[in-house]
Amino acid sequence: MKLRVIFLCLGYVFLTLAHRAHKKEWTKLLVTHHWPQTFCSMEKCTANFSYWTLHGLWPDSGSECNVSWHFNATLIADLLPEMKTFWPDLLEPNSTAFWKHEWTKHGTCAAHAEALDTQHKYFSKALELYHKLDLNGLLKKSNIVPSENYYKLTDVEGCISNSYGVTPKIQCVSHGQESEFQTLGQIEICFDKQFQLLDCEKHPEELQSRDNHPGFTVCDASVPVYYPPLRSSQQTPRFL
Repeated sequence: MKLRVIFLCLGYVFLTLAHRAHKKEWTKLLVTHHWPQTFCSMEKCTANFSYWTLHGLWPDSGSECNVSWHFNATLIADLLPEMKTFWPDLLEPNSTAFWKHEWTKHGTCAAHAEALDTQHKYFSKALELYHKLDLNGLLKKSNIVPSENYYKLTDVEGCISNSYGVTPKIQCVSHGQESEFQTLGQIEICFDKQFQLLDCEKHPEELQSRDNHPGFTVCDASVPVYYPPLRSSQQTPRFL
């Protein structure tokens, strides 16, 4: 009986090690921004932010890599004022539940890298990259601002590519085949493990964002893009 238990234990250990050996290590980090107005139009929340906010810092592989590593807001107390401004919970502004989710699902996987191996390192690096990119300022400089007009997707993507030297992944809310426009919702900018910019690939398995809202898909280059103002009027958008 004891021998059988030993063999069962050894078998479990072997299978666990084999699973870990074949588990794909992440090679890329996605700094994901979302447009609050678009998100809240789907979730019925109030978008009081007139700039792109941070959705998360996501490794391209792995999810909930260490469920025993619990989120502890006290470890990032010095970051919380900045996070409330630039990485807010749009659904529950006074809660830390959103950040807990981001840490549990993505942070525990990102922590395989030494530069991200604590909660404080993970959240502070996400904020650092967000500010470094300054997506909101970049779009403004290219005169791509919230408007009742339509934009070409190539203009939005080109503005980002020309500035960063890499291709982003831009996601929209599709309104069906008969709709004349799609709504800009989320933009991902990618980095390697050394935090150097690189292209966000668009392989079939990557077309849907890893932590995407169900309504977001990669934008269709043939459909005009609507970048909704914080307070939309009833005027029908026009194509620029």
